[in-house]
Amino acid sequence: MNILRVENLCKTYGNGGARVEALKNVSFSMQKGEFAAIIGESGSGKSTLLNCIGALDTPTSGKIYVDGQDLFSMKEEKRTIFRRRNIGFVFQSFHLVTELTVEQNIMFPLLLDYRRPKKEELEEILEELGLSDRRSHLPGQLSGGQQQRVAIGRALITKPRLILADEPTGNLDSENSQEVIGLLTQASRRYQQTILMITHNRNLTASVDRVMRVSDGILTDLGGNADEKLS
Repeated sequence: MNILRVENLCKTYGNGGARVEALKNVSFSMQKGEFAAIIGESGSGKSTLLNCIGALDTPTSGKIYVDGQDLFSMKEEKRTIFRRRNIGFVFQSFHLVTELTVEQNIMFPLLLDYRRPKKEELEEILEELGLSDRRSHLPGQLSGGQQQRVAIGRALITKPRLILADEPTGNLDSENSQEVIGLLTQASRRYQQTILMITHNRNLTASVDRVMRVSDGILTDLGGNADEKLS
């Protein structure tokens, strides 16, 4: 079952001599429970691609379907609600609410939607991420690795169709980076969660199901075992 389908996606900035083609006819799909990584150098177009898939940016042309729904055929208000309920985000800079506790930050997307999590589901996520004893702490009282674990919990709590991870280890040391990748892999396996991660660090792609590369706005699918192609 396709959770994500991208068809002939193009994104262009500027006009005339200042025209930049950030994405050039990008097409791919992802199955339920698949964990895929997109690699590429800075400026390659990978962040633009993730922002379009997450409906944080609008493509110039092409189609994006999440769980069969055409994102950009929706009116803006409906698309915002759909994104909140169906797409989870894990950012490089965590983006936690500094005044809220760990538990409140994880629940935040549901509270925005006037819902409350089931107690057992919240407890499971806190336990799974090793945050049960930090539930009442504020972000400023946590390490970088712990803050990113909170961000992963926030992405999981709505049971989204798709999680988009934007350089989720960019602000972490190597030990915490491996831990975060392990938690994302675990989420993909345990919850059959579909995850698309972008990274410039090829060393973090060993445990994913599939690797794609973006270069100069063009996406190349490297398949499931991309080690030889990456070397």
